[in-house]
Amino acid sequence: MTRRLPSTPPNLPGFSFIRVLGAGGFADVFLYEQNMPRRLVAVKVLLAEVVNDDVRRMFQAEANLMAQLSSHPSILTVYQASVAADGRPYLVMEYCSATLGQRYRAVQLPIAEVLSIGVRIASAIETAHRQGVLHRDIKPSNILTTAYGHPVLADFGIAATLGQAEASDAVGLSIPWSAPEVLLDEVSGTVASEVWSLGATVYSLLAGRSPFEVPGGDNGTRALIARIERTKLPPTGRPDVPRSLEAVLARAMSKRPADRQAGALEFIRDLQSVEEELNLPQTPLEVAMDDWALATAVDLDERTRLGAGSSADAAASRSRRRRSSSARAGAATVDSRSRGTARGSGARRATAPPPPRRLMWGVGIAAAVFVGLVAAGLLTVARGAASIPVVSDVRAEVVGENVVFSWDDPGLRPGDTYIVTVGGSDRPPQRETVATAPADASASVCATVSVSRDGRSGPPSAERCVEAGAP
Repeated sequence: MTRRLPSTPPNLPGFSFIRVLGAGGFADVFLYEQNMPRRLVAVKVLLAEVVNDDVRRMFQAEANLMAQLSSHPSILTVYQASVAADGRPYLVMEYCSATLGQRYRAVQLPIAEVLSIGVRIASAIETAHRQGVLHRDIKPSNILTTAYGHPVLADFGIAATLGQAEASDAVGLSIPWSAPEVLLDEVSGTVASEVWSLGATVYSLLAGRSPFEVPGGDNGTRALIARIERTKLPPTGRPDVPRSLEAVLARAMSKRPADRQAGALEFIRDLQSVEEELNLPQTPLEVAMDDWALATAVDLDERTRLGAGSSADAAASRSRRRRSSSARAGAATVDSRSRGTARGSGARRATAPPPPRRLMWGVGIAAAVFVGLVAAGLLTVARGAASIPVVSDVRAEVVGENVVFSWDDPGLRPGDTYIVTVGGSDRPPQRETVATAPADASASVCATVSVSRDGRSGPPSAERCVEAGAP
């Protein structure tokens, strides 16, 4: 079967065409440069031959869904939607230069990264479900990577509302990541089938292949569907994957929907539990809370965190006590200052100036407080700088024409990024624990990695060099 050529990119006012990004069954995606504000954008354009009233409504529904959901940090941002002069509807989206579909088969992703991606994408799915929306096409190639290394879910093109999913027909599906009941046409999509797809996606990122794919075997449509419907899920084949994670994925991909996690939120908690078991920094839940929940929540991270033992619980308790004590101390300081100011202004109006001795005593107290605040500020700054984790044991491997540097997560917090320096030049901040550089057969390729937190960079790792021309 020959692959069709991409359609002609439309002439869009305010945008300059650069190149083709991809072609699908219903639309093409092009890279444009927006003139104001100047930035690169991905533009999804429907094919002229498929545009009819039904497809136009579907495309409009996708634009509306993406616009409603794209404020989520792990859902691709949509900037605008309109119709080109030639009648083709188009969608202007955030441009992401890479997908996980291009990486997970080429390099083995660290478990910490896969778990973090799983929690973030499942958070996006849980958010969509709370809005009454099913994605229905969760797979690695629909997870893009932003310029800062953050995974985002894209392509809500065959999304449906929860209430209409059973009555609607999907316009397409991705067999390796589709639940058995979807392949059997029992349903077109449910929360349970989305849990299956989440499990299949995390499995693929770990194994470097889809769950029921047989390396070197028959992976045609019929053989693949037969294995998905009847065969027991094989292990990932990675010795570093704990049994608990294998069990989480096996549960998510149970043949019976009732045996799976009840929803994306339960799947998230299972992944967080594995992070705790492996002593990895816990990826935070990214699900919007209602106003009443925000008013009653003490700490969202603590409410969704799963303890792994008494020591972890004690540490969390100490952390909460420290935060609570700091908050109370801050409130008391502000309150005492306000009361002191009020009393002082009243005293100046009603009484004579204080004797010199009392004045000097007040000055002494003020000076002591000032010195204490300065010392506390300096201590806080020093403590903040010292708390930035340090990357250790950067690994390097020559893969084809590239050198792939990788490292373990030293304990990133939300908002932290890695600064990768290759050949003395800093790269844009990223969240991924892997970086690729072109191999230079005539020289060594060297890199260091540091963590950036709150605008400050921590100490760099030891420099890791590799001879690109070495066998």
